[in-house]
Amino acid sequence: MKNAGQLSRRQILAAAGFIGLATLTGCGSGEDGGDSKDLSKKQNGAMKEYRAGQQFKAAKPLSFSMLHNNNPVYPLKGDWLFWKEVTTRTGITLKPVDVPLADYEKKRSVLIGAGDAPFLIPKTYHPSEVAFVSSGAVLPVSEYVHLMPNYRAKVKKWRLEPELDSIRQSDGKYYLLPGLHEKAKSGYSLSFRTDVLDKLGLTLPTTWDEVYTVLKALRQEYPDTYPWTDRWSTNTPFPCGALFSYLGQAHGVKAGWTYSNLTFDAEARKFVFNGATDSYRRMVEYLRKLVAEKLLDPESFTQQDEQAVQKLLAEKSYVISANPQELVQNYRYNLQKQVEGAKIEMVPVPLGPAGPVVLGGTRLENGIMISSEALKSDSFVAMMQFVDWLWYSDEGQTLCKWGVKDVTYTESGGRYELEPGISLMGSDPDAPKDLQKDYGFFNGVFTYGGSWALVSSSFSPDERAFQDAMTERSQLPIDPAHPLQSVEQEQATLWDTPLRDHVTQNTLKFVLGKRPMSDWDAYVTELKSKNMDQLVDLHNRAYERFSKENG
Repeated sequence: MKNAGQLSRRQILAAAGFIGLATLTGCGSGEDGGDSKDLSKKQNGAMKEYRAGQQFKAAKPLSFSMLHNNNPVYPLKGDWLFWKEVTTRTGITLKPVDVPLADYEKKRSVLIGAGDAPFLIPKTYHPSEVAFVSSGAVLPVSEYVHLMPNYRAKVKKWRLEPELDSIRQSDGKYYLLPGLHEKAKSGYSLSFRTDVLDKLGLTLPTTWDEVYTVLKALRQEYPDTYPWTDRWSTNTPFPCGALFSYLGQAHGVKAGWTYSNLTFDAEARKFVFNGATDSYRRMVEYLRKLVAEKLLDPESFTQQDEQAVQKLLAEKSYVISANPQELVQNYRYNLQKQVEGAKIEMVPVPLGPAGPVVLGGTRLENGIMISSEALKSDSFVAMMQFVDWLWYSDEGQTLCKWGVKDVTYTESGGRYELEPGISLMGSDPDAPKDLQKDYGFFNGVFTYGGSWALVSSSFSPDERAFQDAMTERSQLPIDPAHPLQSVEQEQATLWDTPLRDHVTQNTLKFVLGKRPMSDWDAYVTELKSKNMDQLVDLHNRAYERFSKENG
């Protein structure tokens, strides 16, 4: 039987589609409608009529505390134009509680555990919020999204309900207001020295089979070098985290940075163990072949990023993982200084057995937790309206990203240009001012998500071409909601980490040839001895329970 406080999926979707104001004063329904008796006493400074696309302006000056992730690339300054402009436009003064980036997650946990957390707790990645659910320290924000018309309008327009369902907990609610993307944004792929390929009569590969062919040709021409050396291994527990992420995507599996032990088999309608699937094995076999034939540098899985880049610059390799920023600001810039005529390009993720797909679920990004203490404030409604405007309205997102029109940027026909003398991430090395460091805009605490027009407005020509190609691909299905209850979560955590570690260690052994692929069945048996089947069963029971109660 369904708990009285839980909604069916149909009720949830109906609520998400309703952007009226009646719920503000008590005409809401169920969980997502909130409690009118409570909220009627919490409207100090709130706008009586606040709609999507409307400028939020508090009825009286207010201030709200906020945890601030202080990035050393652009350390916080109290005189940033960002703070002043937010106050001018909204009547709200943000009071940042400054925490260094390196200590952010630890400090956040300490503050929440001690009951000292600020009202607003941004830069939180799912499932980090799960740890704070059972204590009641953070709000079930899905109960209060009726106060957020911009948020709900984007959820409805971009059909994000399945993604939101995936972060609901066992009570049917979610506790994180995630960043919302109109389209999935890809970040990493392979880059190739195109001048070298041209010399050999080779073209940029579009499939992983073609990647193999290109690498073979490079090895034949340069037998004393590994054609491909890679990076992004030492800053993650998973070797070559970027490579495995996009190679896994081509095989239809989550790997590398995106790895998770559980993945949903859409045909069987049940969860299976990701690191034991045939698709995962085929991905491992592909890399094993590259290493065995000396096409991929085995040091790729252990070396520092700087070592990988130096091999590229010294022409000891011709292929390397890239993202658009590294491509332009590191590889291309330094190659052109050191190697006459050098050219390098990044390709759309090569296609594999899964076809033209991108990983599902990537339209949600890090987001905001709300301290339960905030609900005690008589300005709670105004705070939620403010959060909605700053993080989810087109106007607020543009302010956070680009700043003030005709002061930090100009815009015409959807094209944004920084004002002369202002640089962004090295766009003008000689500029005296920096959009992030000197003005506080383009700050990762506030700038993420939004319409594709806004997200793509800062793309370089290389990134625009890459993203345009990737957005044409279809999304892999999103894993359905299967929230664990608190006792189940504790048990799953005990099983999850040893299993993940075993997958990571043995993936590397297989790829490097330290363990033969003929050992695959033995490896799966080892996973079973570490409670693989029990973990899968636990999640499948949670999936069946949630489907029954919320179907």
